[in-house]
Amino acid sequence: MSSDIIAQLAPTGTLRAGINLSNPLLVTGRTSAGEPSGVSPDMALAIAERLGVAITYLPFAGAGETADAVGVWDIGLIAAEPQRAEKIAFTLPYCEIEATYLVPPGSSLAALAEVDRPDVRIAVAGRAAYDLWLTRNIRHATLVRIDGLDNAFQRFVEDGLEALAGLRPALLPQAASLPGSRILDGQFTAVRQAIGTARANGAAAAFLDEFVEEAKASGLVARLIEKHKVTGLSVAERAPG
Repeated sequence: MSSDIIAQLAPTGTLRAGINLSNPLLVTGRTSAGEPSGVSPDMALAIAERLGVAITYLPFAGAGETADAVGVWDIGLIAAEPQRAEKIAFTLPYCEIEATYLVPPGSSLAALAEVDRPDVRIAVAGRAAYDLWLTRNIRHATLVRIDGLDNAFQRFVEDGLEALAGLRPALLPQAASLPGSRILDGQFTAVRQAIGTARANGAAAAFLDEFVEEAKASGLVARLIEKHKVTGLSVAERAPG
């Protein structure tokens, strides 16, 4: 292991891993010691083990807060998005999740393409990866940003909004609690979860790229998904060549 890589990824002697607690597919619980558990904490642990250093988990309430803390953490496990890539060097994704819409009972919206029109208001968890995608791509509908999916769902119901954006697995319990609501088929994007480090860490970024591709090829990512019994999370495609 190159000393440059260890110096960049564990300058304090410990790998500090930024963990987004708001994604219930990637962080599925807590250990007996109170540490976050799930696919993304286990990916971070595997990196620490490869480096031969201890790990410290730095939990954040949401993806936006996690991204803001680059420099506080040595690696951050969040979705790769262009806005975040200005300061963060991301690997290719190691897993991905479909993002779609929940529509209320009696809605005339039947397809994803029908949502982006002037009379539609879309509730969305602000600064989530799919919110960043919607911000770049929605042309006619109005985005109503709320802090967290649960709060966005409450606003969607209370204000009679026309759609709620979210990750398909996370929308399933919301749909079950609102009889007559429907989750639209297909996806408007796939949220691709990656591992990032500060842009200045060139050697570390190259190492992380190699680690992620090996983790997909070896079956590590698939085993972690199976270990934590996560439904709706898929191993991302390997890099071509």
